[in-house]
Amino acid sequence: MKNLLFIIFFVTSCFHMLSSEEAKAFQSTYEPNDSGDIFIEDARILTGTGKEILKGSILISSNKIKAIGENLSKPTGATVINANGKWVTPGIIDIHSHMGVYSAPSLRSSSDGNEATSPVTAHVWAEHSVWTQDPQMPLALKGGVTTFHVLPGSANLIGGRGVTLKNIWSRTVQGMKFPGAPYTLKMACGENPKRVYGGKNSEPSTRMGNVAGYRKAWINAQDYQNKLKEYESKSDEAKELEYAPSRDLELETLVGVLDGEILIQNHCYRGEEMAVMLDIAREFGYKVTAFHHAIEAYKVADILADNGVCAAMWADWWGFKHEAFDMVWENAAIVDQANGGEGCAIIHSDSSVGIQRLNQEAAKAMAAGNRAGFDIPRSRAIKWITLNPAKALGISDKVGSLELEKMADIVIWDGDPFSVYSKAEKVFVDGLLLYDKDDPSTPKATDFELGIINSQENRL
Repeated sequence: MKNLLFIIFFVTSCFHMLSSEEAKAFQSTYEPNDSGDIFIEDARILTGTGKEILKGSILISSNKIKAIGENLSKPTGATVINANGKWVTPGIIDIHSHMGVYSAPSLRSSSDGNEATSPVTAHVWAEHSVWTQDPQMPLALKGGVTTFHVLPGSANLIGGRGVTLKNIWSRTVQGMKFPGAPYTLKMACGENPKRVYGGKNSEPSTRMGNVAGYRKAWINAQDYQNKLKEYESKSDEAKELEYAPSRDLELETLVGVLDGEILIQNHCYRGEEMAVMLDIAREFGYKVTAFHHAIEAYKVADILADNGVCAAMWADWWGFKHEAFDMVWENAAIVDQANGGEGCAIIHSDSSVGIQRLNQEAAKAMAAGNRAGFDIPRSRAIKWITLNPAKALGISDKVGSLELEKMADIVIWDGDPFSVYSKAEKVFVDGLLLYDKDDPSTPKATDFELGIINSQENRL
């Protein structure tokens, strides 16, 4: 009997040791070099908090913002950058990207975004498909994008975990992972899952089949969660007499959502479907963080604001399928202004080309809103591509605005960032200058590019 108890104790102890090691696996290893002291002066600053400083300065020290405002003293020994009155903004954050999982060149061999083998594939993680040598990433950096969120595709009801990355060169995906960023879970409603799986005798084939599929998955997750809680509530002596519940990668991710540790990012176009997804979230006690694409968000903007849910939208991409047809140009503005300005509007790309011009996409959405009679200044619209996506990714305490002690992810523009004629002139990630328009050796080329491009002047 003693030998049996020893074996059970040993196996249970091993389970806990493995769990500890598993917690360390896949963690971010991103550690930027020390930026030193950098002083940006004579800048027109959009802070991302709704404020605009007409003639301000920013002090960066050891990768963080240490001072921002007017009439700042220039520290001795700092590298001084005179912005000469140019616009300065936080680094752009794209909440919806597939860079790395649908990398360039676009070949079947590098199409790694959709695990279209089952309607529920919560066990897969996008980061395990990311190719860090994707040449689309430095192109996004040239557009001012300093952080981007990579999602699985939308073939499935529940497609797997997303990952937030810093837009830096790295040999490994762990070297790009945003430190401390929570995992996300991609869900998709509407046409895609029923199109992919709706063959003869295959489900789901209808929207009601979609909803039944979500609910079945969450019921299974609740059962697993209860088993885990029941085991953890036992005394140490009782734990020695029985095995812990076996790991289940799919249910582990879903329980992470139920426990509030993993954030839901939900592909959804139609207004009434967003309301249904919120009903499901209420039934099972989790929160939807953001609806993506959200062509009809304007129809339910007040409901989204009441529930603290963001809508990540295109400025004017629509009509490419039935559920994307009922779009209005003022979509983002209506979401932004819902309930007296309590809405959370985000402009996203879902495109390796669009990600290079997210400032222009935000400008189009701002202009449409102002034409419709809304009062949306630049200082508010910049939040659509900076602070609001940071909030929806759970990283707004670190990035998304130019505030004290935040990461020094900063863009200096050669003109008004809401002008089609403007381009990023300098892009800093954690205070390190990774792109300078006047330095053809930046951004750092990927290894893949080095093999096919003879000179920096010939870069795509």
